[in-house]
Amino acid sequence: MNLKLVRFTEYGNASLGALLVDGWPEFCTLEDRWRENEVGKSCIPEGIYEVDLYNSKRFGPTFKVLNVPDREGILFHWGNTERDTTGCILLGTRYSNSGEVAIRESMKAFTRFFEQTRQVVGKEKITLTVVSAV
Repeated sequence: MNLKLVRFTEYGNASLGALLVDGWPEFCTLEDRWRENEVGKSCIPEGIYEVDLYNSKRFGPTFKVLNVPDREGILFHWGNTERDTTGCILLGTRYSNSGEVAIRESMKAFTRFFEQTRQVVGKEKITLTVVSAV
């Protein structure tokens, strides 16, 4: 499975993008804006990463981005604003800006992503390519 995160703008403290699954745009993304890869405060660097199933104490079963330079614990999970990310990738179905940039229906989007992605675990490699159009 090929995942591609395309960052298309930074707004306030957030980086907004789209997650493509095997070439098709499926989800909105929200991450921390780029802050020189600072742990817990920055989105991850552009690059190609492996992704694997992971059981988080906080979020339960999810997917973890592996081999991020100088970083650990980068997860896909639900949340609505940059305060919810701590360097992770939030998934949603649409954007909102009612005084604060946010994504909506995050739990719905994450559940769909998790169900779709876990079907390939053990059958094929899951890769994440991160690029910026900013």
